[in-house]
Amino acid sequence: MSKSKVDILHHKFSKSIFGYKKEEVDFLLQELAEQIGKLTEENAVLKSKIDELEKSVSDYKGREKILQNTLITTQKMVEDVKANAHKQAKNIIEEAQNKAEEILNKAHKRLSQIHADITELKRQKNRFEVELRSLIEGHLKLLDKLGEDDSFDTIEEKVKFIVK
Repeated sequence: MSKSKVDILHHKFSKSIFGYKKEEVDFLLQELAEQIGKLTEENAVLKSKIDELEKSVSDYKGREKILQNTLITTQKMVEDVKANAHKQAKNIIEEAQNKAEEILNKAHKRLSQIHADITELKRQKNRFEVELRSLIEGHLKLLDKLGEDDSFDTIEEKVKFIVK
């Protein structure tokens, strides 16, 4: 039977000739001793549990600190990876733009060369036409002159005479 502090303070003992009855006092003392023993055991068990829980809390706090440090390190690594990725992407874009400009410059140079070649071919065509026209006109004049000149027939007769 558990007695509270109030029960103990208000407990009344029967009186005998020599004071309180010894059996009642002994009985109360026995009860109190049992309760104090139980409370002492319970207190020791609770202190042990508190020590275990404090150790667990300490372990968890240590793990939490490790996790926080890991999280901070991971976040820093992620930021570094992102920064490097952005830097690499920027470098790739710049390199691609430089190559594109180089290709465009080569294409413009090639186009310019093609225009120059076309211009040269047109000039050569015109010169060829002029030379061909001049040659044809020269041959036409020669044909006209031959048609007017009967001396060819005379030459032919002379050649026949020599050959015979």
